Formats: sequence, C-alpha cells, structure tokens
Amino acid sequence: MYHGIVIVHKEKGFTSHDVVAKMRGICGQKKIGHTGTLDPEATGVLPVCLGNGTRLCDMLTDRDKEYVALLRLGVETDTQDMTGTILARRPVEAGEQQVREAVLSFQGSYLQMPPMYSALKVNGKKLYELAREGKEVERQAREVQIEEIEILDMHLPTLQLRVVCSKGTYIRTLCADIGQKLGCGGAMESLVRTRVGEFSLKDALTLRQLQELRDQGRLSEAVSPVESVFLSCPVLHVRGDLERLLDNGNALTVEQTAEKEQYAPGRWVRVCRPDNRFAGIYAYDEGKGRYQPVKMFLD
Repeated sequence: MYHGIVIVHKEKGFTSHDVVAKMRGICGQKKIGHTGTLDPEATGVLPVCLGNGTRLCDMLTDRDKEYVALLRLGVETDTQDMTGTILARRPVEAGEQQVREAVLSFQGSYLQMPPMYSALKVNGKKLYELAREGKEVERQAREVQIEEIEILDMHLPTLQLRVVCSKGTYIRTLCADIGQKLGCGGAMESLVRTRVGEFSLKDALTLRQLQELRDQGRLSEAVSPVESVFLSCPVLHVRGDLERLLDNGNALTVEQTAEKEQYAPGRWVRVCRPDNRFAGIYAYDEGKGRYQPVKMFLD
C-alpha cells in the first residue's frame, strides 16, 4: 500500500471525486482521499492523500491557496461562471484605473456570500442540488481572507487575476462581487489552482502521467512522504527504551525524548523513532507539562 501524498494536476471535466476514483484504480488501493474540492471546469493542483496519509486531509484543507482566474465583466450568470445561464448583459463603462481600484479593494478580509451553486449543505442537502431544483435558500455570509490579489493581464472586458486566499473562498463569487462593485456584473471564465500550501502546479502530474508511471513500476516516485508536509517543524526522537509509547499514541514528557528539548506551547514538532522513522505530530501542553499527540501517522 502507498502512504503519502500525490499532487494531481486535475484536468477539466473531472470532479474531485472522479480523481479519487481514478487514483484508487491506479494505486490498487481503497484508502485514498482528497484535501478539498475543485470545480469540474477548474484545473490545477489537487493534493491526494494515500494510506496513512489520509489522516492529513483535514490538516491540509486549512492551507492557503493560489489561483489564476479569467474574469469577464459585463455578464451575470446564475452560477457566477460562464458555464451557467446568462441572466444579464451590461456595458463595461469603467476604465482600466477604475477596474484596478475595484479589484485591489478586495484585498484583506471581506464578507462573502456562498453561491447557490456550491457543495455547501443546508439541512443535509447540497446547495447546488437545491439550485438545480430552482430553489434558493438563505445563506450566511462568511468572512474570507484575500491575502494577495493582482491583475496579470487586462484587455477589457476581460482581465486575468492572481489570487491568494484562505480556506472557503469562492473565486467565482469574488469575480461576481468585483463585477457588482463596478456596476456591470462579472462572471468567471476559467480557473486554475496553481498552489495549495507548499504544493505547486509545477510539481503536479496528470492522471495519464500517473498511469504511465504505474505501468513502468515507478509510481512511488510521485508519492511524497507524509513527513514532507511538516519539514518546517522541529524534530524530537523518543528514547530507545520508550518506543512503545509511540505505538500506543501516548503523550511524552520532555525527559522521554532524546533531545530533552521543550518547545513553545502549541508549536508542532515531528516526533520520530530512534531510527528516525516519522511517527506523528505533537505539541507541548504547558498545563499538562508534556507533549500531547496532535496526529499520529503509524503504519
């Protein structure tokens, strides 16, 4: 069984669940999960977790994300992208400077209304299912963080944007909100996710490329170890006579580690076996006076 992370370059037409299903066939194992959905028409980075790496899924969803989007001004659709039904067309009267100011005004925190065409659930039903039935339900606006936004190219009525944002941000909605601010409406024409946390598009492989590696017996070359996600965390080793504590997922005192190092409360540390094999992520709990397990990654 493979354990770790594969960075998939998702192509158009595949849902995130499609990618997981394809990867199960390529890897020959069932224990596979993804770290956050990407719309079928969007392309780009989709980290897929394998084996004990599936324990990473909830830890990776909080990573910031980078996108490159093409926004078409002067159009409003029911899905906020160009795949939907056009609801209105308006002339784009704003000049380049006004458009630039409107775009940059979204940098920072802002309240974003989740779109009806999304996978969010209300009373157990996904919003897009309700939208397809012609229903619209009340949603609560959520605070999202636009960490960076820049215009890469502008040929009105279209402009290409690079956006770095927090978890839960809808780029389709950001495009529509920019259009609304300019008074002409806007819809997303295309979307590429170029980065998730430290995982970049340049390191991503298509399903076809992964299939070819599998056929060549080289699929393991595409699998990054779980520990690679935590390389910025300091390392502690459990004492050789206490390795059983890791097997049981027990807490560790400072004296039970080889380094006897006490890091700041809450800071994540990598805990390894005496032979340097990664076992899990711990954090020091000042109240309990010991390192508590955050997540174990035992085989």
